[in-house]
Amino acid sequence: MTDLAAQSHVLSTLRGQRIETASWAYGNSGTRFKVFAQQGVPRDPYEKIADAATVHRFTGVAPTVALHIPWDKVADYPDLARHAADLGIALGTINANVFQDDDYKLGSVTNADPAVRRKAIGHLLECVDIMDATGSRDLKLWFSDGTNYPGQDDVRTRQDRLAAALRETYDRLGPDQRMLLEYKLFEPAFYMTDVPDWGTAYLHCTQLGERAQVVIDTGHHAPGTNIEFIVAMLLRAGRLGGFDFNSRFYADDDLMVGSADPFQLFRIMHEIVLAGALEQSAGIAYMLDQCHNIEPKIPAVIRSVMNVQEATAKALLVDHAALAAAQQAGDVLEANAALMDAYHTDVRPMLRELREDMGLDPDPIAAYKRSGYFEKIRDERAQGQAAGWGA
Repeated sequence: MTDLAAQSHVLSTLRGQRIETASWAYGNSGTRFKVFAQQGVPRDPYEKIADAATVHRFTGVAPTVALHIPWDKVADYPDLARHAADLGIALGTINANVFQDDDYKLGSVTNADPAVRRKAIGHLLECVDIMDATGSRDLKLWFSDGTNYPGQDDVRTRQDRLAAALRETYDRLGPDQRMLLEYKLFEPAFYMTDVPDWGTAYLHCTQLGERAQVVIDTGHHAPGTNIEFIVAMLLRAGRLGGFDFNSRFYADDDLMVGSADPFQLFRIMHEIVLAGALEQSAGIAYMLDQCHNIEPKIPAVIRSVMNVQEATAKALLVDHAALAAAQQAGDVLEANAALMDAYHTDVRPMLRELREDMGLDPDPIAAYKRSGYFEKIRDERAQGQAAGWGA
């Protein structure tokens, strides 16, 4: 493939890329120790959607926003969907929350108390009802369930309870809806987490059916974990449903994707490209799940979208023929060079060209700063309770 043809292919593919943003990324958030309030933060789901629409307006590739229930609970979900449509975006993944209620101190769907389990399952079913009202395809489940001490509860029994809850929820899904099961190595459960790794999530999904898929949160792994290997394995099994993109230095830091290890993000996207799974028809949901604690929120989300675009562009530039030939010949250095050549390519001029061709400003961050949007929301939202979560 000539350089011109390669660039044309990259631009064409990037034009169709879609990255979902998360409603909670626009609210006040922080660490376990402190939430730092910012000016202009949305006060309700309608204003969160307005901010998400602003990100899409400057990037052109973020047309959906994920909701978190009950953080984004409203009386009229069809009206919320219409509000999003009026602003040029749509409501996306519905995320359940069974980790902030006092009843869930010892677990939600794995709790030994049947009443607590029923309460948690009721919330999951409520989220499916909300999906029906919003037209959302995906229900994303993450459980903080686990134990802090050996002997605190029976491991296998907890897995039985989890399986029963997942089955009831899965059976409630409509024919065009999916369940995305997320895993996390640890936190807040420190001795044993009920869904700690991709293998556990995969096993539960295979027992449920084809519309149960695994979600990879890039921050939910031990240091040194080869995440792209997990990506390849789940792609091979047809069970990769989505990503929660962020970056980490130590644990689940929820920093901006590509900020800590951009080479890792490139390697992940390389596996996606190799499998032909970048197209929307592959069904992989790409979402930014990040905590913008000290950085301004909307510019941070815009920058994160741009980071994913850059990693994807580089992955698309890998010379697959040269890579395959080197691998077949056992030429270790040439195979590695095929990846490194693409990674070291400066794709920013290409992305600026793409944005101009899409009728966008080539520099989304600068365009946002010039737009006056922050000054507008800072003044309009000066009164009232800002959205966020406590710490």
